Amino acid sequence: MKEKIESLKAAFPHTIPVFTGFTFLGIAYGILMNSKGYGVGWTALMSFIVFTGASQYLAITFLTTAFNPLYALLMTIMVSARHLFYGISLLDKFKGTGALKPYLIFGLCDETFSIVHSSEPPEGVDRNWFMFFITALNHFYWVAGSALGAFLGSMVSFSIEGLDFVLTALFVVTFVEQWKSQENHMPAVIGVTCSALSLLAFGKDGFIIPAMISILVSLTLARGKKDKAASESGVLEEGIE
Repeated sequence: MKEKIESLKAAFPHTIPVFTGFTFLGIAYGILMNSKGYGVGWTALMSFIVFTGASQYLAITFLTTAFNPLYALLMTIMVSARHLFYGISLLDKFKGTGALKPYLIFGLCDETFSIVHSSEPPEGVDRNWFMFFITALNHFYWVAGSALGAFLGSMVSFSIEGLDFVLTALFVVTFVEQWKSQENHMPAVIGVTCSALSLLAFGKDGFIIPAMISILVSLTLARGKKDKAASESGVLEEGIE
């Protein structure tokens, strides 16, 4: 028990910035859910089980319009596909985590990945429990913020006009962060270009799926050319040697 308390104490300071962000984003999400008729229980349950902010904001649209399973599947995959790459880069860190591993994988989000990937526990603190409490605290902040937002939405009547812009703002912030953290901006340029062209060609009501398909094809072709160039460069270097 003592080692868990020490791990919790060591993990908490790392999660304070996430606490601030998740609380306000969660409150906005909870208020939007309440405005669509979903109370505290449903909002908290969805945040607890799904736990992916961007997809949950998208899910509000899925829940309140005619359900299109293909559209929902493709959108969710596109929005959350980055988690697959996060998971691959953490395979070594998650080795030996035993029974904690399923939850560590489930609870992985952008913020948790950043902390777990860049932080090491103090000497004497169990690394597995340290990562577990970082994940659990961030998860808790999101669920609590969502529930608080749904509660406030049910108790106080106010205009939510413009509140759904939170999702757009979230994507913009994510895009800027990715742009700043990556040296290769070609994938981002491809994404913006394909989306803009699809919007012009198909209009705002039908551009999502064509944009996703064109992005996927473009990235696959670009990756093929990059691999071919790398292969030819390797052959050339071997010939010189």
